Amino acid sequence: MNRTTLSLIAATAALAAVTGLGALTAPGASGTDTEQAAAYLPVERSTLVCPAPSTSDLADTTYTSFTPVTKGTGDDGKAELLPADADGSGKSSGKKKASKPVLKPGEAGTPVSGDTSGAQAPALIGTAEGNAAPGWSVLQTTEVTAGTGRGLTGVNCTAPDTEFWFVGAAAGGDRTDYVHLTNPDDSAAVVDIELYGKDGALESTVAEDITVKPRSTEPILLSTLTDGPQSDLTVHVNVRSGRVGAALLALDDKLGGDWLAPAADPAGTLVVPGIPKDATSVRLVAFTPGGTDADLKVRLAAPSGLITPAGQETLHVKSGMTTAVDLGDVTRGEAGSLVLTPTDRSVPVVAAVRVVRGKGDEQETAFIPAARPVGTRANSLGNTAKGTTLSLTAPGGDAKVEVTASAGTEGGTAVTETYTIKSGTTQDVELPVPDGLKGTYALTVEPVSGGPVYASRTLAAAQDGVPAFTVQTLPDDRGTVAVPRAEQDLSVLQQ
Repeated sequence: MNRTTLSLIAATAALAAVTGLGALTAPGASGTDTEQAAAYLPVERSTLVCPAPSTSDLADTTYTSFTPVTKGTGDDGKAELLPADADGSGKSSGKKKASKPVLKPGEAGTPVSGDTSGAQAPALIGTAEGNAAPGWSVLQTTEVTAGTGRGLTGVNCTAPDTEFWFVGAAAGGDRTDYVHLTNPDDSAAVVDIELYGKDGALESTVAEDITVKPRSTEPILLSTLTDGPQSDLTVHVNVRSGRVGAALLALDDKLGGDWLAPAADPAGTLVVPGIPKDATSVRLVAFTPGGTDADLKVRLAAPSGLITPAGQETLHVKSGMTTAVDLGDVTRGEAGSLVLTPTDRSVPVVAAVRVVRGKGDEQETAFIPAARPVGTRANSLGNTAKGTTLSLTAPGGDAKVEVTASAGTEGGTAVTETYTIKSGTTQDVELPVPDGLKGTYALTVEPVSGGPVYASRTLAAAQDGVPAFTVQTLPDDRGTVAVPRAEQDLSVLQQ
């Protein structure tokens, strides 16, 4: 055997070692061919970021952490949440005093919660490893009793990424909207924010080259990026260097407010799941980022099937311009989800709805973006025995879904129920509640068979007559990763 052959053997062995490690730990690239996947394995590490919850001294915030039980994990694992201005040791790296973690995540299958109050609560950066990583989820909910944005806000802490679309934002007037950018890494991130109104792109030089320092957060007030008040905005966060977690806090002087979560990636067909059945006002906002106008068929997936709202059969979305339309009380007392499909050719679109409950001075607002399907599994945290609604939608075929209610944060025993959702319908299902529940609990939603399922959770709380509420969509928790099929090829050793 000559020296060249030995070198090739060594190189091949090294490549196999690196490839094997990457296959086990890579976070599921979008281009993975699932038909060629040999298996799905649990992820080994997860990162989440939570935005600073409020600027109000009257804010009371609760964090809830949960990792679902996942087959194939080992016995070891850990998770932690630290302030965004702290280094890996938990010590403050800025001017703020050192902060302790708001909670210590617990064992898989049991949620853990912790509380904080006031306007100084920081953004958080979380990491989970080993058996704590697959499907790890954190929910942040905040109650504010008075002032701008009074009511209940909630947001799922998100994984860092390089692009986000927020549809339905506003700047100035009665609205105070902030884009929160949190950098979980040890190097700076550089971000551009693009704003699109009803007439197209808004010019702004201060929205470019925004630097987010390592392990820090930057709240950007949208009104500082525009020349005057703007309603019905689409916000595109584009990360040119590094990665960030992004969330948008939309606060109204009269209508409360909520977090506006990122919309699903631009697509020709979109589903906005789980509009509350007692919504008094629903406003649909859409945007197409390409160079072609989009024409969409607007339908409501109700308990009885797909119906077309009278007078709102279609929506024309001009290229590069944000389009909004009021749908009124489109659900008319029944569970419902919007299904947007192309009337002719498919053009990628992003969309969301603003939902208002209540009347007069006792109104509250939440936002529901177009969502990704549940996929393999999704989690909903912070649920209560009363005031929780789980909406399931099957737009393209009957689906069977298994829903597990975990043990409570302070006690209880998990229970599971199975539901069948008929094609083209939305159901607000009667939720299982843990036996002997104490505290709040988590819901794990797992499609068993049939077509794709979309889901959202509404959490409601009475607040001096105001119907305070918040809505979160439930996309796949990305707890597993497809491992590509690999074959040995010794032909590389031949000269």
